[in-house]
Amino acid sequence: MIERMPEGVTSWIKYKNLEKLSKIQQKLVEIYENDFFKHNGKVNSGRILIVFRSIVSQLAKPNEKFVYGAVREGGRARDFEEAIEWLVFAGMLNRVYNVSKTEYPLPTFDKLDQFKLFMFDTGLLRHMAGINNNAIFLKANYQFKGSLTENYVLQQLGGQFPVKPRYYADKSGEIDFVLQHGMEIIPLKVKGGEDKSAPSFKKYSANHHPMNAIRFSKRGYHKNGAFTNIPLYLAGKLKDLL
Repeated sequence: MIERMPEGVTSWIKYKNLEKLSKIQQKLVEIYENDFFKHNGKVNSGRILIVFRSIVSQLAKPNEKFVYGAVREGGRARDFEEAIEWLVFAGMLNRVYNVSKTEYPLPTFDKLDQFKLFMFDTGLLRHMAGINNNAIFLKANYQFKGSLTENYVLQQLGGQFPVKPRYYADKSGEIDFVLQHGMEIIPLKVKGGEDKSAPSFKKYSANHHPMNAIRFSKRGYHKNGAFTNIPLYLAGKLKDLL
């Protein structure tokens, strides 16, 4: 069975026109939002919609952790958990849990009340965030760049590993993603800009001595002991590079 390319990808390959691409992305967002009201069954359609629309602002926060009160003032888990589950099950959102320990087996340490929600498609997230395509092509700096890059890496990691990525955050800092590969636990750092400093990542590596510590950035492939820098465009090949 031959899979059909997404409409936005097909348009870009054929026309290389950013305006056409943006119109297609806007159309897709409208279609998805309209579908929420057609296929959600017992789950409140309005709550699904406002959770979906809150993803940009949730990821724009300094720690990106999903906060129910940021969706609606006074909001609680019981108000929006069903809507979140619906969107995750439908494949619209990817849920990444925080873990209390970075040990094998990783899912047993999930903090079920602490998680981040990412979009299934980075191009649509860029559009919903109002980021001009030229900002991507011109390599401009903007506040949402880190979150957008993390969303891209998570999308590229999809399907490579049996256990979905987690993240690790405590009082001393945060690791963007944590992977379980076999019985190995691998910390991942994602850099969207030029700044190479990553104190939390370096501290974690020094304290835990992982067999592999991966940084995704715009820099070229480089390996130094356990540390490896992998170019962002190779995120989809991580498993092959380990």
